[in-house]
Amino acid sequence: QVQLVESGGGLVQPGGSLRLSCAASGFTLGSYAIGWFRQAPGKEREGVSCVSSRGGTEYYVDSVKGRFTISRDNAKNTAYLQMNSLKPEDTAVYYCATRLRWCESNADQYKNWGQGTQVTVSS
Repeated sequence: QVQLVESGGGLVQPGGSLRLSCAASGFTLGSYAIGWFRQAPGKEREGVSCVSSRGGTEYYVDSVKGRFTISRDNAKNTAYLQMNSLKPEDTAVYYCATRLRWCESNADQYKNWGQGTQVTVSS
């Protein structure tokens, strides 16, 4: 019943853009902070960004600052990650996840997870 579904991934060239979406069902997203995480082959899971339940940006990992923007539309029960100026090192499976109200950097604090969407940046 409680579900998060990511979409918007794909194959893009370096310098391109993608907008990822995270659609929630079975619960009201407005009560939760939303985190975006990514995992590349052979790499650790990495926190990318997080926005609190009230809509303020709480976190960006240094490697994406100035390029990625997190947002949410609680009326649509959906969160977004706008990714610009993409680099090959951004290639990963991207996941959205939720926890109550406030952002935390520790992925273990996020209890609900989507299935992930693949982002590939390559020439």
